[in-house]
Amino acid sequence: MITIIRMLPLMIILLFHPNTFQVSTDWVAPKSADEVINPLSGNAQAIVQGKQLFTNMCAVCHGNTGKGNGAAGVALKPKPADFLSAKIRKESDGALYWKLTQGKAPMASYQAALSDQQRWELINYIRELERKYKD
Repeated sequence: MITIIRMLPLMIILLFHPNTFQVSTDWVAPKSADEVINPLSGNAQAIVQGKQLFTNMCAVCHGNTGKGNGAAGVALKPKPADFLSAKIRKESDGALYWKLTQGKAPMASYQAALSDQQRWELINYIRELERKYKD
């Protein structure tokens, strides 16, 4: 209940964002993003920190397991990414980092909201979700 109350302002912003209900084409990071190396790869503490960030900031749209089925994501178009999908699993850490940094409506840019380290921690946790919930 507390999480829902804390996420209410985000849900309101998303619902009233002018691009929330627009359908968009595929979101592809530039090829240069694939060359960016995850500086926290294999760091267990980064996964722990990433889980906390994910729970507080991402699960409301992406769902607790990262399937893109969070409560606030139901009305969004395009739908939140399913981090367990083959498409996302194939993307490089650098591409995911680029997307998290840049944002694309209805997902906000997290460049100002999260430090570089926090964004990498989220990437590490997303990869952990992929391992944990393999098909």
